[in-house]
Amino acid sequence: MPWKRGLKWSGVLMIFGIIAASVFLWDPLPANPSSEILAANASKYDAEIIRDNYGVPHIFGKTDADVTFGVGYAHAEDDFQTIQESVAATRGLMARYNGSDGAPTDYIVALFDVWDTVDAKYESEVSDEVKAIADAYVAGLNLYASENPDKIMHGLAPFKAKDVIAGSLFKTPFFYGLDGTLLELFSDDRMAEIALDPGNGETAWMVSDRKAPKRGSNAFAVAPSRSTDDVTRLIINSHQPMTGPVAWWEAHLVSEEGLDIQGGMFPGSPMVLHGFNRNLGWANTVSNPDLSDVYKLVINPKNENQYRLDGKWENFEVKTAKIRIKIFGPFAYTSEQKILRSQHGPVIQSKKGSFAIRYAGMGEMRQTEQRLKVSKARNWDEFYAAMSMNALPSINYVYADKDGVVALIHNGQYPNRVEGWDWTKDMPGDRSDLIWDGYRPYDAVPILLNPKSGFVYNSNNQPYDATDGPDNLRPEDFPKSMGLQTDQTNRSLRIMELTDGITKLDRAALLAIKFDTGYAKNSQADKVVSAVLGHDWSAEPDMAAAAKHLAAWNRKMDIKNRHAALGGLTVVHEITERFTKIPAPEPLDAFRQAVDYLNKHYGRIDPEWGEINRLVRGDLSLPVSGASDTLRAIYPAEVRDDGKLHAIAGDTWIAMVEWDRSGKQSARVIHQFGNATLDKNSPHYADQAELFVAEKWRTALIERGEIEAAATRRYRPGRE
Repeated sequence: MPWKRGLKWSGVLMIFGIIAASVFLWDPLPANPSSEILAANASKYDAEIIRDNYGVPHIFGKTDADVTFGVGYAHAEDDFQTIQESVAATRGLMARYNGSDGAPTDYIVALFDVWDTVDAKYESEVSDEVKAIADAYVAGLNLYASENPDKIMHGLAPFKAKDVIAGSLFKTPFFYGLDGTLLELFSDDRMAEIALDPGNGETAWMVSDRKAPKRGSNAFAVAPSRSTDDVTRLIINSHQPMTGPVAWWEAHLVSEEGLDIQGGMFPGSPMVLHGFNRNLGWANTVSNPDLSDVYKLVINPKNENQYRLDGKWENFEVKTAKIRIKIFGPFAYTSEQKILRSQHGPVIQSKKGSFAIRYAGMGEMRQTEQRLKVSKARNWDEFYAAMSMNALPSINYVYADKDGVVALIHNGQYPNRVEGWDWTKDMPGDRSDLIWDGYRPYDAVPILLNPKSGFVYNSNNQPYDATDGPDNLRPEDFPKSMGLQTDQTNRSLRIMELTDGITKLDRAALLAIKFDTGYAKNSQADKVVSAVLGHDWSAEPDMAAAAKHLAAWNRKMDIKNRHAALGGLTVVHEITERFTKIPAPEPLDAFRQAVDYLNKHYGRIDPEWGEINRLVRGDLSLPVSGASDTLRAIYPAEVRDDGKLHAIAGDTWIAMVEWDRSGKQSARVIHQFGNATLDKNSPHYADQAELFVAEKWRTALIERGEIEAAATRRYRPGRE
């Protein structure tokens, strides 16, 4: 019958359609190279790795390249999957591995022009020394991959030296909040705030809050003049996620070319990011200066590929990003995205208009070189000379050395902006004089060196409060166009409460500050509690009793504190709103929710804080003091349905470094879990957790003899 014949042909056409679609979407990842190919360069290097009794690798080599070869291999042993994911993200391949959820990252890689920049500048702007280090580092990764082919993400190997440089280029600007600026630009409900010409005496007509940094940190330096025993002390205490691509891994690097440094490293980085060598050390904290500018563009109504600049229509640089998005298995489709670039920088288009962005760190290729120079510095002059390369877009440095020098550097690539404009607002995109070129000279960077009180600190607060003495930096000494940070955190306010510029700070006193769990007067937490206690609860007896219990809270978050649970749960949403972007309930509602939560899960409102606040690693669950934005910083993932708060960020790898009056060095360190980042079967997966929650330390091994005495494994990758 005719309709049956039609049905038959419809089926045939459907089969052909499926075959055609399959052919079109067939996009398998390439096979990984053979083990022989991956291991081919390993023979160029000779590194000895000594794992101590906590699994920390002490890596020795004749050259810096030998050592970074060992770094790549040792880090891969502990965290290979995270390193691979970091490489995939930098290469713009997240969507190919993870589907559409990875597409935004791949788009930003293309928007930032990461790979065209690296390919164009690698030979001319990356020093031979850094090329050698990058080559060696990836040779270590590739050797590990050759020995563990089943662990390689399909199609990702071999790892290449340019991956190292591209990783820094791509990721570093996010540490001063560029990701928040980008997300706001992509939002269709963005409220544009255009700055008007100050020459006309005008001001902007819309104001919106700037994004806050997503990470925190503490750093303290005490000069011998302030200590009771003539000892210089440095506490390194950044607050990072406890797992993932910016979680700390500890290592000790020693070469015959001047490296002898230990500290924290991120997956994919060949150099220590913050730590200490024999002579000096530094602690990094995230800063939040205004280092990016948004320009509102005027598009030619007759040509969407042109924008107005100085009264003329200029052509965009137009490229097409091909983002490969996984469907399943070897099938993927390619999404072509138009990428525009103006003289200002990358262009983002949304329903609210077209915006160009210009930011610190754009095209910066020298970050690894600066980190190498900083690592080899032997005193303040050499450290400052290394910092004056000005290759790192942001991040505070709190410094101390064996000579008793202490300092804060509010480091940044501060744009060389035209004075007089309000650069916190969107700028007119049709004036070339507003497209800044380069950065202010490094001697313009805010630096507080050897203050009179002998104490330097930073807790992600403004640089104008960095010591407890009379000689802080002053806002009037810096132009507004620098965009310096102007806010405080609870932690900085609390340091001000705990110090007076006079009282000596011995080791115990300094550690009491670092592990303090209190909320300061006039902090966010204090204001929420004051609002709750200012309410008349007399009509609700149960809530009145709860308010009385809250009134007895000393604003501290110690493990045994029976008032901290009610107080902490009342204030946690207000404090974390700037990180989660989830609107916090009003104080009275937050208080009711806290009371209900505690009654539901504990049948009382006064459980010990440690019953709720937990450090969890595998099957291990430990009570831990501290909370969000306390000096003992412990940030929860969420307020869980099971009555617990599990820490996911905050205090992680911490170090306390000391130099006595003769210059002799000692150091104590601790990690929240252990050096085996991913291997649940390793004895070092959680072997430091109990020390961590008890606020205790392990001794950092510095001398070769003590390292060998504590050795549990010695090996030379590729040679044994």
